[in-house]
Amino acid sequence: MIATRKRRDTERLRHVVDCLPYETRVAMLQGLQRYDRIIVGAYSDRSGGVCPMLAAHRCGGRTDFRSFARAWDRFTGAGRRARKASEREVRALCTQLEASLWREDELRAEIAGLARGDLRPPTPDAAPEREQGGAWLRPFRRWDGYREAVAAALRQLAGRELEPDPVENREEELVGR
Repeated sequence: MIATRKRRDTERLRHVVDCLPYETRVAMLQGLQRYDRIIVGAYSDRSGGVCPMLAAHRCGGRTDFRSFARAWDRFTGAGRRARKASEREVRALCTQLEASLWREDELRAEIAGLARGDLRPPTPDAAPEREQGGAWLRPFRRWDGYREAVAAALRQLAGRELEPDPVENREEELVGR
């Protein structure tokens, strides 16, 4: 149950980070790199520690996003008193910020490419393998589980190739009448 709660808190933080304005995410990343003492459970402390939102504010990200503070405190398990964020907690936030910025940059580049005419939008005929395949394989913690899933997928694919196409059989049956 604790792992499920931690995963839920991590997902909540990721969603809130994705909702932050682009400039705020950039400023927060700069602030996390600039300030040595990042804290949880408060906006600032007497030792000069700052929360990630204050660090972003000081680096030019002028946004008031209370849901980030709540998600950050839940993710870190902040208690009643402010404390210094662990290196793992700060690294996790940096990683989420970088991934969010990377996704948005990729999306902006794709939209710009579409606007210039460099890229064509996918046609329905060009993406049948995405519909059939897509994210068919879930993440695995162990190599043997991954190996078994790939083997099952290959067996399933080989089975499809051996089976006759039901549409072709139906057409032959109708033509034969």
